[in-house]
Amino acid sequence: MSGDHQALALVLFSAFVAVTLGITTWVGRNRRGSAEEFYAGGRLFSPMENGFAIAGDYMSAASFLGISGLIALFGYDGMLYSVGFLVAWLVVLFLVAELVRNCGRFTLADVVASRMSARKVRIASGTSSVTVSVLYLVAQMVGAGSLVALLLGGSSEAARSWTVVGVGALMVIYVSMGGMRATTWIQIVKAVLLMAGAIAMTVLVLVRFGGDVGHLLTSAAERSGHGSDFLAPGLRYGGDWTSRLDFISLGLALVLGTAGLPHILSRFYTVPTARAARRSVVWSIGLIGSFYLMTIVLGFGAAAVVGTDEVRESNAAGNTAVPLLALDLGGGAGSTGGTVLFAVVAAIAFATILAVVAGITLASSASVAHDLVASLRRPGRDRARDGRPPRRRLGEVAVARLAAVGIGAVAIGLGLLARDLNVAFLVGLAFAVAASANLPVLLYSLFWRGFTTRGALWSVYGGLVPAVLLVVLSPVVSGSEQALFPGVDFQVFPLENPGLVSIPLGFLAGWIGTVTSPEPPDDARHAETEVRALTGAGAV
Repeated sequence: MSGDHQALALVLFSAFVAVTLGITTWVGRNRRGSAEEFYAGGRLFSPMENGFAIAGDYMSAASFLGISGLIALFGYDGMLYSVGFLVAWLVVLFLVAELVRNCGRFTLADVVASRMSARKVRIASGTSSVTVSVLYLVAQMVGAGSLVALLLGGSSEAARSWTVVGVGALMVIYVSMGGMRATTWIQIVKAVLLMAGAIAMTVLVLVRFGGDVGHLLTSAAERSGHGSDFLAPGLRYGGDWTSRLDFISLGLALVLGTAGLPHILSRFYTVPTARAARRSVVWSIGLIGSFYLMTIVLGFGAAAVVGTDEVRESNAAGNTAVPLLALDLGGGAGSTGGTVLFAVVAAIAFATILAVVAGITLASSASVAHDLVASLRRPGRDRARDGRPPRRRLGEVAVARLAAVGIGAVAIGLGLLARDLNVAFLVGLAFAVAASANLPVLLYSLFWRGFTTRGALWSVYGGLVPAVLLVVLSPVVSGSEQALFPGVDFQVFPLENPGLVSIPLGFLAGWIGTVTSPEPPDDARHAETEVRALTGAGAV
C-alpha cells in the first residue's frame, strides 16, 4: 500500500482512538465507582441506545472482515455464516432477553445461582464465561493484525504482532477506566460508523453493476475460478460427509451460541426494565439484519470486483476482502478516491475491533471478579487476629480491573498464535463453546422445575470440557497446513467445529446430573425465580 493509504488510515485510526479515550476519561471522572456502575452503567440506558450498543457488540471483526472474506472465497457456503448469525437473535428475543434481565444482576451466573448452591455454580459458570470470552477475543485480535498488516504492506509479521499487543493494551484501558458506561458509548459510536460504512460500500457495489444483483452474482462466479459451483451449496461444506457434518455443527453453534455469549447477556442489565431489554433486542435485530444482508453484497462484490485469487493472495483466510474491495471501488491503487475509501473502511474495521474487545473484556472481567474471585474468597479471612487490624482486601471492582489486565495478556498471546486463521471461523468456535456450556444451564435454570445444583454443574462442565477438548483434537489445532501447529499431528476428531457433539452433551449431562442427584429440587426457590422471570417482581 502507498504512503498515502498508510498516512490517512493512521490519522483516522488515531482520531477514533482519541475520541474513545476521551469518552473513557470523561466517564471515568464522573462515575460513582460502584459495582452497578462498573458492570451495568447504572442501568440508565434507553432501549434504542442499548440496541445500538448490542448491535455494536455483535457486529464484530468476524462480521465485517471474516464473513465477507468467506463469501468472497467460498460463495454460497460463506453466506451461511450471515444467515446463522442473524437467525440466532430469534432465540435471544423469545427465550432469553426478558427472563435474564429479571433474574440476574450482572452475569450469567446470577441467573443460575438464584435457585442453586451459589458458590459451586458461580465457579462453573464463571469458568465457562471466561473461556468463551477469550476465544472471542482471539478472533478480534487476528482481525486487527490482518488489517494493519495489509495497510503496512501485506506481509509484515512484526506489524501484525505489535497491532495485537496495541489492541490488547487499549482494551484494558477502556475497561479499567470507563467500565460499562464508556464501553456502551464506544459501541454506539462504532455501530453508527460501521452501518454508515457498510451502506456506502453496498451502494457503490450495486452502482458498479447497475443495480443488477444477477449481474453481480454472475461476475462473482466468473472471477471466482469455480464457475456456477460458486453460487451453489457444497464448495466448502459439501465435499464429503465430514464436511457436511461440519456444516451442521457450525449451524447449530451459530444459531444457539448467541444466547450463551457473556458479553451479549450482560447488555440486558444496562437497561432499567425487562420490557426495555426486549425492545433493545428489537432495535438490535433491525440493525444486525440490515448489516448481514449488506455483508452478502460485499462478499460477492469482493469476488466480482477484486477476484477470489487476489483476495486469497492478500490473506489466505480472506480477512482483507472488504478493504481491497474499497480500494478498487474508490478508483484503484494510487487514486485519491481509492486511498480515501480504503483508509475509511480500514479505520471503521479497526474501530469495530476496538469496541468489541472492550465489551468482551468487560464481560469476562466481571465473571472473574463477580463469580470466580467472590466465590473463592472465604468468609472471615479478613477478620482481626491476635489484636491485629483486619487485612484489607481488594473490592470487587478493583479485582475486575486487574482481571481485565490478565485476560488481555492471555488474549494477546493466543492472538499471536492464531494469526493465520479466519476470524469468522474462530468466532464459530466461541459460539460452539457458548452453546455447549452456557445455553443448557441457562435454559434448564429458567424452565425446568426439577433442576438441581448437580445438574447445573454437570451441564456446564459436560458441555465445556468436551467442546474445548474436541477443538484441541480437531484439524484446527494440528494435522494440516492451516492449523495452529502445522508441524505436529495429534488430530483425532474430524470436524472443525465441535458443536454437533458438544451441544447435545451439555444438555444430556445436565439431565443426567439432575435425575441422579440426591438433592431434592427446591420448589420454593424455583417458584420465586419463575415469578421474578415472568413478572419482574423483585428484579434488581
